[in-house]
This record gives sequence, structure tokens and C-alpha cells, in this order.
Amino acid sequence: MSEIAKIELDGKVYELPVIEGSENEKAIDISKLRELTGYITLDTGYKNTGATKSAITFLDGELGILHYRGYSIEELAEKASFMEVSHLLIYGELPTQTELTNFETNIKKHTLVHEDMKRFFEAFPAQAHPMGVLSSMVSSLATFYPESLDPNRSAEAKNLTIQRILAKLPTLSAWSYKNSIRHKVMYPRNNYNYCENFLHMMFAMPTEDYHIDPIVVSAVNKLFILHADHEQNCSTSTVRIVGSSQANLYSTVSAGISALWGPLHGGANQEVIEMLEQIHKDGGNVDKWILKAKDKEDPFRLMGFGHRVYKNFDPRANIIKKACDDVLQKLGVNDPLLAIAKKLEKVALEDEYFKSRNLYPNVDFYSGIIYKAIGIPTEMFTVMFALGRLPGWIAQWKEMTENKEPIGRPRQVYIGKTSREYVPLSKR
Repeated sequence: MSEIAKIELDGKVYELPVIEGSENEKAIDISKLRELTGYITLDTGYKNTGATKSAITFLDGELGILHYRGYSIEELAEKASFMEVSHLLIYGELPTQTELTNFETNIKKHTLVHEDMKRFFEAFPAQAHPMGVLSSMVSSLATFYPESLDPNRSAEAKNLTIQRILAKLPTLSAWSYKNSIRHKVMYPRNNYNYCENFLHMMFAMPTEDYHIDPIVVSAVNKLFILHADHEQNCSTSTVRIVGSSQANLYSTVSAGISALWGPLHGGANQEVIEMLEQIHKDGGNVDKWILKAKDKEDPFRLMGFGHRVYKNFDPRANIIKKACDDVLQKLGVNDPLLAIAKKLEKVALEDEYFKSRNLYPNVDFYSGIIYKAIGIPTEMFTVMFALGRLPGWIAQWKEMTENKEPIGRPRQVYIGKTSREYVPLSKR
């Protein structure tokens, strides 16, 4: 017999089914609670609410586990390419060599964007934040592909939209940066792989090629994989709820980008660099700032240490630490901010105060250092996050639409004024 939960309200006992996931996660199904009892649940921020059943990502913050479709993040980051992981997330399985070749070839066919879109870039001010530009440009793609507006398209037509957005997001991202510094855009080159092509469009100049370092490419590939999906976070939930209205994929992803733009979500690695700059401007005395971090009365907090989901350690941090060390060693960057970062890392890994509180360096700490070292501007950090997260957003949208999930419609507990009569303007 299936397990049930009982709830007593107004002298009546109601039975609610208990659902168990494949990783032994348990949930009380309250989908008929209001219908049966007239009550709703209140869960501000949805911290204890399961909005969907998903087969994409499993996360256990207590044990430091992150799996994509059953594969450990450690193994995928070590052995797979970002394109392999994208295929895995979106279509459910790792591709064969033939499937991977076809997947990459189809994406390369769509890396160019319409020339008219260059005029959009020119209309943005130079100081426009790249995330605002990117969100606008992605949403505008729907106007160039009006057939994408039909929610009842064939699977083949939906795949074409998926290929287009995967192909064009690196182009739009790099062009948003080029526009901010008023440089001529660099067109994609299909002899490069996905990560190489992005770096080329970011850093190459019309008069000279950009040397694509394989160590840098490997680090970017790993970072994209580590950020590819992370269960039902703010931007992913946004994608699912916007997509539930049968909005097209372009505007749905645009909404996800806007959610990610918020500093409480996608801005953590940018905050790491800003913290390092703050310490550097103060003279670079790391010991002083460590003491400030330990002082409960001091508002200063170390950015990039600990994690709200992972209670013991962030499994992604162990992976990217090695890539970070490789990049710094290969590039030989002489940057005082990076020197401060390495001192902070050493203290956090050895000091008992930080160890006992699980304030370990997380993925945002190392990703910020890597992006800084390879020349990614700080305001582009969240764009890099969006590039990595794109296949996860697509997978979540695809799963939701294929499962024919209903339009999202949360309830509320109203606490405003009760019924009032209109007072004419002359008497107010």
C-alpha cells in the first residue's frame, strides 16, 4: 500500500498521497488540497514546494551530490565536452559519435544572426549592461522566426528552434561585449568548437587573430558544464513558469536571463572580484579582512565561500579548482587581485574557523578568478553563467512542454483591505 500523509482541519481528517522519487526524495502531493479542504499552503519563496516532477537534475546539498540525468558532475566535467552534456540534458542520453557530429553540425549552421540585429546593438548605449542587452536580443529572435510562436509545432520544428538558440547565444553574448567597447563584431567561425568560437568572437580583432589556448578552452568547457543545470533554482523556475503559458522558447529563455541577472542569483562570481578589489584598494592586507569576516558585528562577508544549497562542500568547486590552477600557471598572470584570492583560499582551507563552518571556496570563487585571468570583464560574468545554463533551461522547457504541464498559477493569502465603497474625488 502506498504511503499517505494525514492532515486534520476543522475536525476532519484528509489523506494525501506521498510520492517518492528515484533518489528516495519524498513529497506530499497537495495538488487537490484546496479542492478537498478549501485551504492552501503558504511557502514564501517556495523553499519547501515541489513545483514539478523532473528527470533532469538531482541535487543533494547535504551530501554534496550533483547529477545530470544520473551521471555525476565530477565524471562529466572530467570526460565530456559541453556539447555532449548539452545533448544529454536536452535529449536525455549521451550522444553517440554520429549523434554528436550531427548535433554540432546543425548548431554550426545557425551561428550567424540576421544583419539587421546589428542595428539593435548600435542603438544601445555603450554603458548598457551586457545582460540587459542579451535578454533583449534573445527575446527579439522570436520576431525573426515567427514560426517559433506556434506552441503546437512538430518535434522537428522545435528542434530547429533549440539549435538556433544554442548557436546564436554565444554570438549575441560576444557581440554585446564588442558593442560595449565599440569594437567591430567578429563573425563566428565554424572550424572552431563551441567554446573556441565564443572566445574567438570575444577577443579576436579584425586585424589579428586571437590565440586560442587549449588550457583556457578546457577551463571554459568545464565551467559551462558545471553551470549547465542546477535543479529548480530562480531562473530555471522562471523558465518553466513563463514557458507554461506556451510562450516561445526565445522569450522564455530571455526571462531566464533576466532572472539570472539579479545579484542574489547570478552575480556571485562578480561579487568575488568586487570583494578582491575592495581588499586591494585597502592595501591588500588579507589578515585584516579575515578578522573582519570572523567578527559577527562587522557587516563584511567573504564572497564565494560556502553555499546556500551545499551544506558541507560544493562538488563543483573541487573540479574547477584544478582548472583554475592550470589557467593561472599557464597564463602566468601577474594580477594583485589573483594573489589576494590565493591567500584567501589558503586561509579558508586551513583555518579551523572556516573549516568548522563549512565556509569553503565554492564554484563562484574559482569561476570569478578564471574569468578575471582570461580577460572576461566583470560585467560579463553573468553572461558566461547564462551561456552555461542555456542547455539546462532548454531541457527544463522541453520536459515541461512534452509533459503538457498546466500554466503556472501560484495562490496567495490576501492580507489587504476588505471590501470598501468608492469615495468621489471631491470628498477625499
